[in-house]
Amino acid sequence: MLVIFVMEFFILNPTYVWFDFKLQLRLGINTSSKSSFTLSYGTLFLLHKYLPFKIMFKFSTRFLLIPLVLAVLSCSEPEQKNEAINISVLEFGTVNWTLQTIKRNQLDEENGFSLNIQPLASTQATKIALQAGATHIIVADWVWTIGQRANGFHYQFAPYSSSAGALMVPAESAIHSTNDLIGKKLGIAGGGLDKNWLFLKALSNQSNNDLDQQVEKVFGAPPLLNNLAQQRKVDALINYWHYSARLEAQGFRKLLDTHDILDLLGIKKNIPILGFVFNRSWGKKHAETVKKFLEASRQAANLICSSDKDWQATLPLTKTTDPNTQNLLRAGYCKGRIASWGGAEKTAIKKAYTVLSETSEDKLVRTVEPIPADVFWSHD
Repeated sequence: MLVIFVMEFFILNPTYVWFDFKLQLRLGINTSSKSSFTLSYGTLFLLHKYLPFKIMFKFSTRFLLIPLVLAVLSCSEPEQKNEAINISVLEFGTVNWTLQTIKRNQLDEENGFSLNIQPLASTQATKIALQAGATHIIVADWVWTIGQRANGFHYQFAPYSSSAGALMVPAESAIHSTNDLIGKKLGIAGGGLDKNWLFLKALSNQSNNDLDQQVEKVFGAPPLLNNLAQQRKVDALINYWHYSARLEAQGFRKLLDTHDILDLLGIKKNIPILGFVFNRSWGKKHAETVKKFLEASRQAANLICSSDKDWQATLPLTKTTDPNTQNLLRAGYCKGRIASWGGAEKTAIKKAYTVLSETSEDKLVRTVEPIPADVFWSHD
């Protein structure tokens, strides 16, 4: 990366080069990786209309030299034995537990590919990277993957985790059912279109209740809402699974998780929540490599759940030293391993997607009917 930066310094106006370098740092891109150069420019091309004109690049004939420089650098590098997979993920997301275990145990090399991890500062940045063609794989939910078909992006979803968000209340709370939420202050992570909140609204509608009007909604970032819950400034909280685990370690009680709600809505299958998402054409061209990556991911998850040595190596990524919290995080992660993936689960996802479409009045998801069968990756 340093060589590329120096070459940019002499080819481009230094002001713009420095902006590019700062952008990489802000996005959390590994600036020691050559792939970060591609990502930064791909991101700028997508975001150029939102950036002030004064910090945009000066395109000139000198700029055309950059591909040539990169070509020379790439030719000078030794050829990789295994095909590379670039995956862009949230820097502090729990998927890093899996990916770091793959790298630490060289499961990528054992399975015949080379894994390059590109940590980014937000999930939105990972999606931009995929749309810009600057990465091969990201982690996203099936809601986003299906919805992108309406935007002309042909992505595919391979299940990764079924760990689900939960509705949490203090241990001493008098709230024991969704009906008890009426008139209470409810914290909601992810905003008004969070799928966990929409599923809960759909469940309340079955009892002829309208939680949207009957609770005082408090939206916020997951860690902020956890703090509010601990201070008893909200009566209940819908949060992502790992934040719910941290509350449970502090004595909070889980009222329902997303799978419980789906079951009450008549969707009986334990469906994946998150998956590995990639471009359909790339997945088709590299089907064998995708299969190897998914196998390495499965192996890594099993190591985390069965090997104390690998769990000890993962502990720093949990960002907690409390043994009870660590144990609950491990249990939640392991519970989310995909046990079954077939026609029944895919049908259940389609039903859940319809629930979200109706409950959000098409604000969360754009109607995609019928949902294309190939949105779910399969290797024949």
